[in-house]
Amino acid sequence: MKYLLTIYENEATYDDGTGAAMGAIIEKHMAFGQNIGAAMLHGAGLQPVATATTVRTDGGKQTLHDGPFAETREQLGGFYMIEAADLDAAIAIAKKVPLAADGAIEVRPIMAPPGM
Repeated sequence: MKYLLTIYENEATYDDGTGAAMGAIIEKHMAFGQNIGAAMLHGAGLQPVATATTVRTDGGKQTLHDGPFAETREQLGGFYMIEAADLDAAIAIAKKVPLAADGAIEVRPIMAPPGM
């Protein structure tokens, strides 16, 4: 079964002015990808929330908003799409995703298209 692991952290953790914090976590993510091997189907980091645009629909009317859809302490920073036998196996992989500080990894099954 396929799962999406979404990574939520405070992106200010990486703003040390030198790029050292970002470089260190990228190295950890590269090692993580090698460690889980064929279980990783895809993964990527995201640009900072300042680059985000949200399209919100309310009552059939669409509006555009700068930044993420909610004010939170943690931001969606990246994701991995993985293949795992079951939720327990996906959680075991999620526990290995590197974080620079406090944060959360959401584990969510991906819906299979109807008839598949």
